[in-house]
Amino acid sequence: MECSPGLAAVLLALVLLFIVKKLFSKTGNLPPGPRPLPVIGNLLQLKSREIHLPILELSKKYGPVYTLYMGPKPAVVLCGFQAVKEALVDNGDKFSGRAEFPIIDLTSKGYGIAFSNGERWKELRRFSLSTLRNFGMGKRSIEERIQEEIQYLLDVFQETNGSLFRPAFFIRRSISNVICSVLFGRRYEYTDPKLQTLLDLVAENLRRVDNIWVQLYNFIPSILNYIPGPHHKLTENYQAQLDYAEAIVREHEATLDPSSPRDYVDTFLIKMQQEGENPHSEFNLPNLLSSALDIFFAGQESTSSTLGYGLLILMKYPNIKKKVQAEIEDVIGRTRRPCMEDRAKMPYTEAVIHEVMRFMDFLPLGAPHAVTVDTIFRGYHLPKGTVILPVLHSVLYDPTMFRRPHEFDPEHFLDQNGSFKKCEGFMAFSAGKRICPGEGLARMELFLYLTSILQKFDIRCDVPPEDIDLSPEYSGFGKMTPTFQMRFSPILESKCSS
Repeated sequence: MECSPGLAAVLLALVLLFIVKKLFSKTGNLPPGPRPLPVIGNLLQLKSREIHLPILELSKKYGPVYTLYMGPKPAVVLCGFQAVKEALVDNGDKFSGRAEFPIIDLTSKGYGIAFSNGERWKELRRFSLSTLRNFGMGKRSIEERIQEEIQYLLDVFQETNGSLFRPAFFIRRSISNVICSVLFGRRYEYTDPKLQTLLDLVAENLRRVDNIWVQLYNFIPSILNYIPGPHHKLTENYQAQLDYAEAIVREHEATLDPSSPRDYVDTFLIKMQQEGENPHSEFNLPNLLSSALDIFFAGQESTSSTLGYGLLILMKYPNIKKKVQAEIEDVIGRTRRPCMEDRAKMPYTEAVIHEVMRFMDFLPLGAPHAVTVDTIFRGYHLPKGTVILPVLHSVLYDPTMFRRPHEFDPEHFLDQNGSFKKCEGFMAFSAGKRICPGEGLARMELFLYLTSILQKFDIRCDVPPEDIDLSPEYSGFGKMTPTFQMRFSPILESKCSS
């Protein structure tokens, strides 16, 4: 018996209504938020290159904790220091999950550190933290590797003879070489095509994450799997990165000396050998490749952008630059190269570096978390797996933490005696269990690079300081240093900083 067209239409409408209700039904008692549209949720309300701005605007109406639908999937948004701290720090274990999105299936497939969960994440994170922290293995420490790479960069700046040029290319490659030295035990010439290939692949995928096709894939993967589009390029691109890393791993396997590990890859391979009889071991090739790429991306993109942004800021505020250089002159002098022991004696420089990281706000939204168990948070019931969006921008620019959050002011990190002071609101590396494992390395790099550059060069550009634009560029969900030109004049040939 066939249905009439009218009855068929009614049945179809009922089915669609059931699907929509199913998609947007709340399990538990999630916080209130803006009403979502079918399928696309609140995406239309987030149409902005600076996606954190509409999210912050919504928090003015719905409070520091509210629910936002990213397509049909609810996410609980946390805004402001108190809400983020209460979740990530005070309830660190419960909020230590990484949100699972279909887009991960196109890239790491849950391997590695950044997007893994459970025991895999715990083991790989513990191993990576230990390896990066205690990298006194081999003949050189991490600090020595950084100092060596800095000298190559200073030589490039010296060869410019004070002419106007764009430093971003060389800064990015120099920072990349530090990570390559730690991970792979080698550095590349700045014009090396292999390094250029890896950097291009990373940059391209960072841009593609912001593509509408990639975002839609998170909501309707079963359909988009069969439709050609840029989202498939994401898979090809990431596989090329995996192939790049695997070629290096194979070279290490052929020359591995278990008694003398040279780098992160060697240390991981040794761990793989030690656990070779354990069928449940997380120390395997897929986790090695993805972990290495995770560390490379996290250490390269954020640190190179932050260093470039710091130089731009110091050209805009020459008085701050003078104070940093005066502290360098007083503590280090002009001949001895800076070392990490100097940092404790240089509170103003340390405050400036922290303020650069705070002011730049590299990942305004942070990385999405998930609750690992059913959780009661501020009276709301968050079922296990609920996506959590801790908006780091709202912490780094929280007026209750920083008295002039929208101004660049090193005084945010100095007490009344001029000593460096820590601030709970400084969450540039996130906070809690998921804090960036490369935090120590990044801090070391920023201090050594900045002090080494300002020790040898006066930096300036041909634009009056008041006309320098600090507005960042956006790539994917992160901020990038705007393109700029500058001059590096040898400090001994410069009469004074202006």
